[in-house]
Amino acid sequence: MFKKVKKYGILMFLLSGALLTSCQDDEAPAPENEVEVFTDVTLIFTNNADASDVVRAKAQDPDGIGAQEQQILDDITLKSGIAYTLTFEILNALDPSDPEDIGAEILDEDNEHQFFFGFTNDAFSNPSGDGNRDNRQDPINYNDTDETGNPVGLSTTWTANAPLANGEFRVTLKHQPDVKTSTSNVNNGDTEFDLTFNLDIE
Repeated sequence: MFKKVKKYGILMFLLSGALLTSCQDDEAPAPENEVEVFTDVTLIFTNNADASDVVRAKAQDPDGIGAQEQQILDDITLKSGIAYTLTFEILNALDPSDPEDIGAEILDEDNEHQFFFGFTNDAFSNPSGDGNRDNRQDPINYNDTDETGNPVGLSTTWTANAPLANGEFRVTLKHQPDVKTSTSNVNNGDTEFDLTFNLDIE
């Protein structure tokens, strides 16, 4: 009798182990951070004193994460002494008939995103310097913050300095889930895009 019970107990143990393993295999994998696809990024500089004066500079990666390289399609040409607000149009247009507004998704997840900027030294009188890519604490005029008060960068303000030819303006969008803080920098998180435009100031 004991041997039969023992064999039955062992059989039930093995079956329960198999069922447990099967249930574990059926569980959904832990969610991962979704990688956004960017095909079109347009920088939009709007003259703060004249809303009809708008400068657009576009970068395009027609196949998203495919083999084609990202292309800078425009230079940035600003006017000396003029203050501009910089905003973005960021799209996934792999389906041209139904482009997806990635900028809206960045806004929804602003606590995970930050734009960093680098530019030719003293290209702007405000902010001064060369941007915050090399030093997180260097001045950038962010107009927006996330719910914890940390900057985002979907809107920033810039005052063009003296005339400049063949300067540079670089913008980097970082995705920083669980690592964005008041001191996180361009080296933290994943790079969504990193674009360098030619900058002229007339």
